[in-house]
Amino acid sequence: MLDHLGVQVADVEASLAFYLRTFAPIGMREVVRFPVGDSSVVGLSGPDGVPDFWLSPAAGAGETRELHVGFQAPDRAAVDAVHDAAPAAGTEVLHPPREWPEYHPGYYAVFLRDPDGHNVEAVHHG
Repeated sequence: MLDHLGVQVADVEASLAFYLRTFAPIGMREVVRFPVGDSSVVGLSGPDGVPDFWLSPAAGAGETRELHVGFQAPDRAAVDAVHDAAPAAGTEVLHPPREWPEYHPGYYAVFLRDPDGHNVEAVHHG
């Protein structure tokens, strides 16, 4: 259903560093960048190389609502690896990896807080 998602952030480079360090275990990487004012817009992809997650500089006042984004992981080990990468990125772990049967059997995920306060998740639908 979703083609791509763009998130406005307070500091593109800080958010980029967070996402690349934390979600490298699921293949997240930078694939395109272009300048916007004194910052950049950056397109990130998974293993397929398609930039479907975008970071751009915030255009308005501070965010007042939490955004939730779930990134697909190929297996439980990748979810665990995202969790293991979180402390190196200085990331708050909202919920460590576990199965969430209230969502559906086999739903295995970790939930983290990104630099802008958003709830981001790595999930495997086993």
